[in-house]
Amino acid sequence: MSRAAIPDNRAGAGLKPAHVGEILAQMPDVGFFEVHAENYMGAGGPPHAQLGAVCAHYPLSLHGVGLSIGGEGPLDEAHLSRLKALNERYSPALFSEHLAWSSHEGVYFNDLLPVAYDRPTLLRVVAHIDRVQEVMGRPMLLENPSTYVSLQASTMGELDFLIEVSTRSGCGLLLDVNNVHVSAVNHGFSAEEYLDAFPIERVGEIHLGGHAPDRDDEGRPLLIDAHDRAVDDRVWMLYERVIARAGPRPTLIEWDNDIPAWPVLRREAEQADAIMAQHARRAEPRRAAHGAGR
Repeated sequence: MSRAAIPDNRAGAGLKPAHVGEILAQMPDVGFFEVHAENYMGAGGPPHAQLGAVCAHYPLSLHGVGLSIGGEGPLDEAHLSRLKALNERYSPALFSEHLAWSSHEGVYFNDLLPVAYDRPTLLRVVAHIDRVQEVMGRPMLLENPSTYVSLQASTMGELDFLIEVSTRSGCGLLLDVNNVHVSAVNHGFSAEEYLDAFPIERVGEIHLGGHAPDRDDEGRPLLIDAHDRAVDDRVWMLYERVIARAGPRPTLIEWDNDIPAWPVLRREAEQADAIMAQHARRAEPRRAAHGAGR
């Protein structure tokens, strides 16, 4: 399959097997679809039949969840080989992974665990990204995490760490706005200030998702990046702030648990489309005035 580009001003949705029949029957006006790479590492069967049928009509974003980019040990070369085969099979427009670790000494955890923001971790993450990009023959995007604890070993802030990783490795960044909000509430920092300082020129994709409210052991607010509900109003406000500053970026609605009917998920993507279109209209008079003044 040839790689189909994702328009900057369009939103997409996570592709779920339960929705494929309806999507192929209706051919909805959706910017792109995204899948988790690990769900398609088998050689064939219904998953590939479905994905191939959808990719014949829509651009694809491939999102990895199992590379363990932040892990202390070397990358799993067998996993990397399967990921390469998947990239070659579908030629996705975008390929991304998480700033996290999920395996150690042959043990795999069903979670994306935090890394320390220090020099040893920085060098290790950069080396791992260099290896991924070498094998894939293409740049990747690295996603900012949602976190619930701060590690004492950290010697720099998350933003400084992400910027340094991107600068050294040449990878792009995937900005998950919900993750920023979750971490801001959990750690007590300003999501607005974080987003205003984010290196937006490095962002190749934006993620939006739902989170679950909870309380920690001391009764303080705690948010869980659950991907099991609609995007929160607060996250929509933060997303508008990003788009107003940066302009449109391919935007993905993540809804991985308690998956709703397809029309519900589609409406979330349409809301992101509407926000990008609204800010594009607002920017037109400014661009025209700038052009007339030159």
